[in-house]
Amino acid sequence: MKIVIAPDSFKGSISARGAADAIEAGLRSANSQKEPFEIIKCPIADGGEGTLDALVNEQDRITLTVTGTGGDPVKASYGYLGNTAVIEMAAAAGLTLVNETERDASTATTYGVGELILDALKRGFTKIILTVGGSGTNDGGCGMLTALGARFLNRNQTAFIPTGKTLSEIEEIDISQLSPLLKSAEFLIATDVKNPLCGENGATRVYGRQKGANDETLDRMESGMQHYAYVLNKICGRDVAKIEGCGAGGGLAAPLLAFCNAEIRSGIEAVLEANDFNQTLQGASLVITGEGKIDAQSLCGKAISGVANAAKTQNIPVVCFVGCIGDDINKLKALGVSDICAIADLAPSAEYSMQHADILLKRLAEEYIHL
Repeated sequence: MKIVIAPDSFKGSISARGAADAIEAGLRSANSQKEPFEIIKCPIADGGEGTLDALVNEQDRITLTVTGTGGDPVKASYGYLGNTAVIEMAAAAGLTLVNETERDASTATTYGVGELILDALKRGFTKIILTVGGSGTNDGGCGMLTALGARFLNRNQTAFIPTGKTLSEIEEIDISQLSPLLKSAEFLIATDVKNPLCGENGATRVYGRQKGANDETLDRMESGMQHYAYVLNKICGRDVAKIEGCGAGGGLAAPLLAFCNAEIRSGIEAVLEANDFNQTLQGASLVITGEGKIDAQSLCGKAISGVANAAKTQNIPVVCFVGCIGDDINKLKALGVSDICAIADLAPSAEYSMQHADILLKRLAEEYIHL
């Protein structure tokens, strides 16, 4: 019997990889005296923070010192799968890299993200999965593009590195010195965020405040972002600002869409493709997935839904092991899974569930396979 274990992380409790390990341990423990299972572990993520941990083993990572969100040096890692580099924006430009009291989206930079990309290109990686969750920036990817060789010029023809508060000063973007390695690179920008670059639903208005902006700063940054969108359109001849998801990560995708071979993809689709998940499913009798809390959203475009949809095409039943159940279980089953089991039903308290998810997932797997 072949079983594919493909959980997301249980946020704040256990990683996707840790959850997969615990479920495997439970299955093997319950089946120790029988014909052994063929178990394939395939931790997943939705394209945000945690995607690197889910996709890439520790030994397949590269660590270097780059420019952090606030401009200070930080150690950041990216991983690789064959000729594909997996880069989390948050590793170099994340919100949590700056103390909460010091966060300032108007001065934060994505320069370090560009440094990670450039390092990957120089090492020969031709495909880059770039996840844009957890960012602390709002510079429209200008810092990143500068690290890749672009020059931003103001009205005095002086080069500078734009941040959220200086986007309005951009008069020209000189891309003549962009790294030639970009010509053979393909970018998959992984996000489930659909916000455009500008407007009430754009990068600044929706996410700027949580990155340390006040009302005055928001107005200034929004004005600058609209000016930046105009300049991009003028140079590349494409209104990338209106593309769904362009506002994710403070607009990080905008210059990649404008000047590189890049597309925005559903985070879970990009992850499953990188894992060659459809091939992994071949011959499986059961798929076990899961996350911390399951609700209707989980089965409508999130990580679990990606797994369930892929399994459905091959008529493989899907069971969800979760922390807790947030909606009517029968309605959730009707959305595409065979069964849902919660570790909350085994735990004396929610706190215990959070602290001992590994033990409870192992036990849940043992009990389920005996049913």
